[in-house]
Amino acid sequence: MKVLIAGGAGFIGSTIASACLDDGIVPVVLDNLSTGRVEFTRDRIFYQGDIADGQLIDRIFAEHPDIEAIVHAAALIVVPESVAQPLRYYRENVAKSLDFIEHVVRNGCHRYLFSSSAAIYRPGDDFSVDETSPVEPTSPYARTKAVMEWVMEDAAAATPLRALSLRYFNPIGADPALRTGLQLRNPSHLLGKLLTAAESGEEFAITGADWPTRDGSGIRDYIHVWDLARAHVQALRRFDAILPEDGARSYEVINLGTGNGTTVREFVTAFQSLSDRPVRVTEHPRRPGDSAGSYTRSSRSRELLDWTPELTVEEGIRHSLQWWARRDEVLGADAVGARA
Repeated sequence: MKVLIAGGAGFIGSTIASACLDDGIVPVVLDNLSTGRVEFTRDRIFYQGDIADGQLIDRIFAEHPDIEAIVHAAALIVVPESVAQPLRYYRENVAKSLDFIEHVVRNGCHRYLFSSSAAIYRPGDDFSVDETSPVEPTSPYARTKAVMEWVMEDAAAATPLRALSLRYFNPIGADPALRTGLQLRNPSHLLGKLLTAAESGEEFAITGADWPTRDGSGIRDYIHVWDLARAHVQALRRFDAILPEDGARSYEVINLGTGNGTTVREFVTAFQSLSDRPVRVTEHPRRPGDSAGSYTRSSRSRELLDWTPELTVEEGIRHSLQWWARRDEVLGADAVGARA
């Protein structure tokens, strides 16, 4: 099997590509390298360019007519940035994705895995959600994911496209083989900020300590990025069983999480126990677009993908620390800027 991975030089996309290779699936990587790294494409089929570039997409399919599926992991993902620059986020995450889908369908590829987000949900009173929970995104970033889900559902109903929307919770960790990991010098999410604080000696800010959770900090479902990548391999292998070409359904959503909620304070404690560099912790008000968070209570991934997560939060932190120690060896000291 050969699969086109849009955004395949980024943190998640490159890990998915590694998991595909390990399972005998050939990844074809498409990335504009705005935040991805060319080093993550080494020894892989790679095209540098934009998902909205129709001529490039046509060339990729002409040169690789045996591509059987798409993994769409190309997106901007920083919530506060999306609040400050909503038009940019809608252009990159929605407008260009519409072009991409049209180019893919025109080239006769109809299996589509979309990287969505659990940020689209309105959590229940206990912060758990499943695939039937209300969709109520609280940031422009999350709204771009919700909009794209509606687009794909409508497109799948009107064209030969069949689409699986995989709703990610909170990826952490690195490829356990340390082929890839967080590539950004100043990551915007919790574990990245802890790693940066431990390295620099700066304080780590808990943003929002008055949420109605068990300790006042936000709660998340932290899933190891390697487990997330394995789920994509399962989705590719089982795609036709989930969405048969001649079946009644052409669109499905699946949560990808562990089913366990970990608060920010609990995560910080786990990090402190594994890092040999203490981190000073302070508390600050919520940021624009923040939410209390959620964790999945769904069993759909186990039922449809025959997949369950295997790696713990502690293993995710440990692999991230190992990657952080050798990141500059892989990427050089010119690590990328703050955008994710």
